[in-house]
Amino acid sequence: MKTFSQISPYQSTIRKAVHISGVGLHSGDRIKMTLSPAGANSGIRFVRKDLDTNNPVPAFMNRVVDTTMATTISEGNASIATTEHLLAAINGLSIDNIIIEVDGPEVPIMDGSSAPFVNLLLDAGIRQQKSYRRLVKITREISFRDSDRHISIYPYDGFKVTAEINFTHDTINRQVYSVAVTPRKFVAEICRARTFGFLEDVKKLQENGLALGASLDNAVGMDQHGVLNREGLRYDNEFVRHKIVDIIGDMTLLGCPVLGHIVAYKSGHSQHLKLMETIAATPDAWEFVELKKGGQLSVLNKFVSRTKEAGNRFLPILAPVVHKRPV
Repeated sequence: MKTFSQISPYQSTIRKAVHISGVGLHSGDRIKMTLSPAGANSGIRFVRKDLDTNNPVPAFMNRVVDTTMATTISEGNASIATTEHLLAAINGLSIDNIIIEVDGPEVPIMDGSSAPFVNLLLDAGIRQQKSYRRLVKITREISFRDSDRHISIYPYDGFKVTAEINFTHDTINRQVYSVAVTPRKFVAEICRARTFGFLEDVKKLQENGLALGASLDNAVGMDQHGVLNREGLRYDNEFVRHKIVDIIGDMTLLGCPVLGHIVAYKSGHSQHLKLMETIAATPDAWEFVELKKGGQLSVLNKFVSRTKEAGNRFLPILAPVVHKRPV
């Protein structure tokens, strides 16, 4: 029997509440955010503290309402935009349960990467919980194609992402990067890669009330000549590494860790969502597993019906209880 010794069998949360504030990429507002411990099996929950509502917004794919420029999730009248970089940090550090409180419509963009959130989570500390971790183990290829964009996931004994981008811009061109994602590798190779944009596109977005908080402090800016940031790039292939940040962040919305190898070509947030929906809609290509002590897998019943809406299939199994206090 195969073992997965690099993956902890137990769920985790953070040890203490931590706080951060920054500008919202699209709103331009100053936003305060608090990350707090959460109970086992409660998952990732966002709370809009500026709204008169007690409804948390669960980080699940069937709560996605927009994938234009960022991933936005919603519950009732509460929506949270630009979730992907924070979710990438949570997923990259193998944190299962956490409460995220924000006093605005989006997660602050910080420097445009996951690194500030990684540092915040590490400052909070990671605490192991008593409940076993559940995972989705891919057993055969699942693919989604959208014109010349495509994304697939293959069986793999761990979590691996291979991304390829292809731009006509001379500074970017074709870039490919592949990484077997572990907390150590996520911190060392991926989390510092920043989002990027072209100056002419940002101007058009701002004319339409978007990207109002965008600056060279929170993105790699490009014009026809090259990179506008005085400090330059953090990696020669920072662009494709940031694509992996987005993939890891968006895949968090599946609701639990995945054992599989994602291969993406020119993908964006909408393709990442479609891959998750395709996974949920293809129950003969995956199985629920529980990781036991010693790294051995125990296959669980799926408790799914092919007739159910794809996004709802995971919810009763992966987050059966919402705990208000840490356990």
